[in-house]
Amino acid sequence: MESGESDETAVTREVTEETGLSVTVGRLVGSVERPAPNGVFLIFDYECQVTSGVLRAGDDASDVAWVDSATLATLPTADGLVQALSDWNCLPRA
Repeated sequence: MESGESDETAVTREVTEETGLSVTVGRLVGSVERPAPNGVFLIFDYECQVTSGVLRAGDDASDVAWVDSATLATLPTADGLVQALSDWNCLPRA
C-alpha cells in the first residue's frame, strides 16, 4: 500500500497493475500473515468483481490464467493458499 491509501484503492490499483483488470472491490474474505525481512506482512484478501480489462501477467509474473479447482490442484501454490481459500469458501468452481 502507498501512504494514505485505503484498502479499496490499494486493491484496485494492485489488481490493475498485476493483471490488467479493472475491478470493483467487495467484502473482506480473510487475512494472512507472511514473514517479512523486518517482521511480518499482514495481507488482507478481498472479493472482487471484474469490470473490464484483458487478463495479462504483470511484470513480476511469467504467466496468469483463470483456472477451475481441478487445474488449481495441479499447480504449485504458496504454503497454506489452498487451505485459506477453502476456509474462506473462495476456491474456484469445478
